[in-house]
Amino acid sequence: MCLERQPGPRTVLIETLAAARDMGRLYDIAGVLIRHGFGDSVRRLGLADPLARAGHVLHWEHAADLARLPPAVQVRLAMEELGPAFVKLGQLLAGRADLFTAEWIAEFGKLHSQVPTVPMDTLRPQLREDLGGEPEAVFAWFDTEPLAAASIAQVHRARLLDGTEVVVKIRRPGITTVVEADLRLLGHLAALAEAEMDWLKPYQPQLLVREFAKSLRRELDLASECRNAERIAANMQALPQIVIPKVYWQYTGARVNVQDYVRGVPGNQLEQLTPEAGFDRRLLAQYGAQAVLKMMVQDGLFHADPHPGNVFYLAGNRLAFIDFGMVGRLSQRRRSELLQLLLGLVERQPQAVADVLVDWAGDDHGLNLSRLETEIEAFVDQYHGTPLAELNLGQMLSDITAILRDNHLSLPSDLALLIKAFISLEGMGRGLDPGFSVVTQATPLLRQMVRATYRPKALALRGWQALRRTLAIAEQLPHDLSRLLRNARRGRLHVGIEVAHLKRVGEQIERAANRLSMALIIAALVVASSIVMNVQGGPTVLGLPLFGFLGFVAAVLGGIGLLRSILRSSHPGDDD
Repeated sequence: MCLERQPGPRTVLIETLAAARDMGRLYDIAGVLIRHGFGDSVRRLGLADPLARAGHVLHWEHAADLARLPPAVQVRLAMEELGPAFVKLGQLLAGRADLFTAEWIAEFGKLHSQVPTVPMDTLRPQLREDLGGEPEAVFAWFDTEPLAAASIAQVHRARLLDGTEVVVKIRRPGITTVVEADLRLLGHLAALAEAEMDWLKPYQPQLLVREFAKSLRRELDLASECRNAERIAANMQALPQIVIPKVYWQYTGARVNVQDYVRGVPGNQLEQLTPEAGFDRRLLAQYGAQAVLKMMVQDGLFHADPHPGNVFYLAGNRLAFIDFGMVGRLSQRRRSELLQLLLGLVERQPQAVADVLVDWAGDDHGLNLSRLETEIEAFVDQYHGTPLAELNLGQMLSDITAILRDNHLSLPSDLALLIKAFISLEGMGRGLDPGFSVVTQATPLLRQMVRATYRPKALALRGWQALRRTLAIAEQLPHDLSRLLRNARRGRLHVGIEVAHLKRVGEQIERAANRLSMALIIAALVVASSIVMNVQGGPTVLGLPLFGFLGFVAAVLGGIGLLRSILRSSHPGDDD
């Protein structure tokens, strides 16, 4: 067994960012951060030095331009200026009430991309390549003016040769290169922040960025959005009042997709939903809740961004969902845990809620389990006796995540996405019907799911799956033992030991060794210079032998540097 010292996170970051492909983007990011009052963070993260060595001059004189704004506002403005990846990250963080206070959540919720539309002349070469011809030849009619534009893609209306009205969603040319560079930089910065800032470790910034990167890369693939739409459409067949646009695969690929054009009332124009126009707003709220709850609890695949801009209300009290670029996925086990949590909240069972949340949070990072359980039990118990229809489930989930945040815990990313969607659902429902209660809609489905979980067929299926897993482990066990013993005989048995702060101890030993070496060199200079001082002849300065004088000067300068290093090390917050 051998221990090998790995390079520190700051060294890794600087070496990685030294790559020419990211240096220009790093310069842009550092400039935006400085302009928005985060120059100190640029210095602390060690971003200034590699840029300076590469010849990039940072304009520190603009560091206080926006410093008088509240920090949350500064961060939001910086993210908007930094572009699509950072805007998407901020929108994701808007659902992380377990990480941020209400002030920050509100600012992240305002994030939107300030992007100009892409001229048709710029889009045309890419679109011609993807469609196999000019859009005017592929479609009976193609509108060169965009219907909508966002940070990743823009949408144009068109008409198929058979007269079907469609929308053509086109990925912005060159956006993948920018996003990939930003994701690399975010990954390095998250690794550095997690290594250098102990208080961030419980929030797992590296895991957060990895999950975000996977989600954003899927969103860049416009064909993936269509696959999500078709899966959800298949799941919604039991709800005829829910409409999912049809996909036209003969025109669809990674950079373009074509779907039915939805003609209806946009979700942000509720004033048009009048009885005279044939709409029943209470019924629409119920249908929407049934659909989203089914996606979450029953199907395990849900629209992760059900805001009003992604919903249309159609004639006959139907709803259409669009834009499935961002979806959430829940495993069967996670759905069972979610079911227990929601039932615990709805039926005011504090122990059930506490059990699920403690299981999700784990017991790392010095978690005080008894305190967390006591706070959750007190929170749930305050709703004892409250009528079911008066429970605000979205607010309850927000309060639960706030309790986790106060205990320095974070939710798994899939659940944070779900809670954000849940809160959006309740807000949309109350916008349609002030008397809407998601609890009233959810309770029958939750109880139905519980009954289905304990049906003989479901129990038999889970038992059979557990038996298969056990048999597979037993079958593999002799092979695993044989390989373990063979590696042990050959001296190839590796044991990984993780000791807290071992890396920091190694760095301290290295610094001590460096200082000892410097002290020996200084001592050698002093001795050698003393000998040279007694040698007659040769060049002199101030009446002293030149080389002896230079040796003493070098020794003094080295001693000052060594003393300064020792003094700085007495301040833990400083870097050596």
